[in-house]
Amino acid sequence: MFATTTIEAESKTAFYGDLAAQLAGLLHDERDFIANAANVAALVFNLVPDLNWAGFYFLKANDVLVLGPFQGKVACVRIPVGKGVCGGAVARRQTMLVPDVHAFPGHIACDAASRSELVVPLIKDGQVLGVLDLDSPLPGRFDTDDQAGFEALAALYVAASDF
Repeated sequence: MFATTTIEAESKTAFYGDLAAQLAGLLHDERDFIANAANVAALVFNLVPDLNWAGFYFLKANDVLVLGPFQGKVACVRIPVGKGVCGGAVARRQTMLVPDVHAFPGHIACDAASRSELVVPLIKDGQVLGVLDLDSPLPGRFDTDDQAGFEALAALYVAASDF
């Protein structure tokens, strides 16, 4: 049985290092990408402060992201590539950090309470598999330290999972 540990770190870098260590332990000896996504979403949602949504969208053959495991309120089920923050991250093949989603052209509001968003594409062997999506009710919640931390977590998840 895996038990999470509350993280009390002096810096975001230390926080994400501790979170990555817990994630590595959680993913150890499990290769199923759905099971791993469910546990990543739960771990992140419970340990990262000021989130109102944490989860995954997976890319399907018809250039549509489809909702995967998540924590938070019900969510949009399908997002076309190139639309919204999630679809934009896939189209650009890069992380998108949006301090104010209301100022983002084409933002898809699944939860009206969300004010900022961080979306990390999941890439394996040059192929985009989906995204890790994080929403916060606080404007400006995410910064470059959060981006680096979540990019490292996403890389751990991709390396630990069979797609």
